[in-house]
Amino acid sequence: MFKKDFPYFIDNETIYLDNAATTQKPLDVINSQLAYYENYCANTHRSSFGHANEATKRFEDTRKILREFINAEFNEEITFTKGVTESINFIASAYAKNFETVIISSLEHHSNIVPWHMQGRSLGKGLEVVKCNENLDFDFKDFEKILKNTPNSFVSITHISNAFGKIHNIKRIISLAHKYEAVVMVDGAQSLAHMSIDVQDLDVDFFAISAHKTFGPTGVGAIYIKKEFLEKLEPYQTGGATIHEVDFNHSTLLDSPYKFEAGTQNIAGVIGFGEALKFISHIGYKNIETIEKDVFKYLDEELRKLPNILFYNDIKDTTGSRSFNFKNISHDDIGILVDKMNIALRVGHHCAQPIMKQLGIKGTIRVSIAFYNDYEDINKLIEALKKALSMLE
Repeated sequence: MFKKDFPYFIDNETIYLDNAATTQKPLDVINSQLAYYENYCANTHRSSFGHANEATKRFEDTRKILREFINAEFNEEITFTKGVTESINFIASAYAKNFETVIISSLEHHSNIVPWHMQGRSLGKGLEVVKCNENLDFDFKDFEKILKNTPNSFVSITHISNAFGKIHNIKRIISLAHKYEAVVMVDGAQSLAHMSIDVQDLDVDFFAISAHKTFGPTGVGAIYIKKEFLEKLEPYQTGGATIHEVDFNHSTLLDSPYKFEAGTQNIAGVIGFGEALKFISHIGYKNIETIEKDVFKYLDEELRKLPNILFYNDIKDTTGSRSFNFKNISHDDIGILVDKMNIALRVGHHCAQPIMKQLGIKGTIRVSIAFYNDYEDINKLIEALKKALSMLE
């Protein structure tokens, strides 16, 4: 029903099931970027002529839209970045480097592992990993034990696993972390495409956001920074647009968030991100969650009918992504064959090698849906998988 809003699906036979990697973009998002380049292309926060003022206004409109979208209290709590990867690196370098211990989960994307290694941390040496059980559930007993034993901790945790779609109970995680005076950053890369986020209700300290996984442009994202931390952060990078006054002896910086947004931003991308958020609001999370829950359940039921299929978690507390393998068959071979049948999905470790190693596998076949996917997409996927399996037997 919603595919008509997305140019990608017009006259395209591809069944797109790789939404955890990136989502498709509605026409309004594409047109908003084109309009910037065609009609009022100018830099923001610098010049004062008409088109520059319009570009600045529309850029700042997105900051306000995102602030309202996640129920942040102040516009200055929203800093634009290139995406979740840069957001995590920003906070890691500008703030979390000062903490004795960083605590992460077993289901993290490499973007929330490698930055800590770059600080010289390793397991048991400034980095702790919370265990998960056989169903990939977060082990709260282990988490509390780590918190008790590691004062001065910074918790950095994914909300939804990109590899398995597992949802962490981040409100409970944040509450427990705060009980032990830990600071919390959440990797929300997979969140906004599937569910509403209220940062005040969560009481989260930092929340990282990606536009391209939320029906917006690539190369754009944001980091929510709770106001009490704004003055504690050092700029991640400096230069144009961040300064109040400069001479050859010293520099003074602007207030937040501008002191964190050095250089010319991805103006068209930020404007497009604002349109993506408006598009989601128009569809409504109630509709999105209802559609996805139904299609996701159907996907799981149909996959379970296939022979020798291996799952690593059930669909309780799961959304978006379903990962699996077939006994004695390479996931890479499946990926190659279904691609020939116009099925777009992802195979591999999904930038989550540690959990794959823990499970004793090299990777999985991952199907990840969005609200524009339907039963017909799932049926075509199942038929393609059946054909691939028959060829590989």
